[in-house]
Amino acid sequence: MTEFTPILSLIGGAIIGLSAIILLFFKGRIAGISGILNDSMTRQRQEILWRWLFILGIALGPLIGLYFGSELPEALDLSWVELIIGAFLVGFGANLGNGCTSGHGICGVGRLSIRSISATVVFMSVAIFVVAILP
Repeated sequence: MTEFTPILSLIGGAIIGLSAIILLFFKGRIAGISGILNDSMTRQRQEILWRWLFILGIALGPLIGLYFGSELPEALDLSWVELIIGAFLVGFGANLGNGCTSGHGICGVGRLSIRSISATVVFMSVAIFVVAILP
């Protein structure tokens, strides 16, 4: 387990929420990462730039954190096969649930969407169960 950091967690959550609000306000789009990533390869040219900039911002976030003194988390003790299977299952689940944890959990719950609240309850319940049974 990691140490409890309520102030940093609050700041991080506020930044994530603010970015979702800004995207919704200025682009009229939900900050669902799986949809943004998928549409970054399939939409018209004028709709692609903001998606790639959003993805770039997500990728640069940890690098900026490292620059300002954050530490890398512990390495996962998983093989490449396990990582690929996990990534496939996450992608399949996001497709099956018609959205990912960010789209449902951050944006959908904030909009009081019943579908998103239900999806988030399922995501969290399964995550808690899996963590409880893993060694």
